[in-house]
Amino acid sequence: MEEIKKIEDMAGHIREYAQVRIGEVRLEVVDKAAAVLAGLVARMFIVLLFVVCAVFAATAGAIVLGRWMGSLAGGFFVAAGFFLLAGIVVALAKRRLICEPVMDEIIFQLYENNEEDEED
Repeated sequence: MEEIKKIEDMAGHIREYAQVRIGEVRLEVVDKAAAVLAGLVARMFIVLLFVVCAVFAATAGAIVLGRWMGSLAGGFFVAAGFFLLAGIVVALAKRRLICEPVMDEIIFQLYENNEEDEED
């Protein structure tokens, strides 16, 4: 009878340990996901600032080019053609220019967090 009680106690401890461990793993996953997402949001904000700057620079360049050409609309059409060409190049090379760097950064962030966890 005493052995059954010990086994039941041990089973209770094992169940409790498993629940604690599952909770710990969940917290680790949430922490890593939050760190990766925060890094991506920060980078997206920086990119957004550069895009806004590029829009203003492109507008100013189109105005200057339009005045030089004698047609404001012509300057904007040339600027639009430049951005269309740049968009085609980016679309053709999107995997190498966008997808792979983003995936590499996510993997790096996850791996870096794993190294920090192992040092603790």
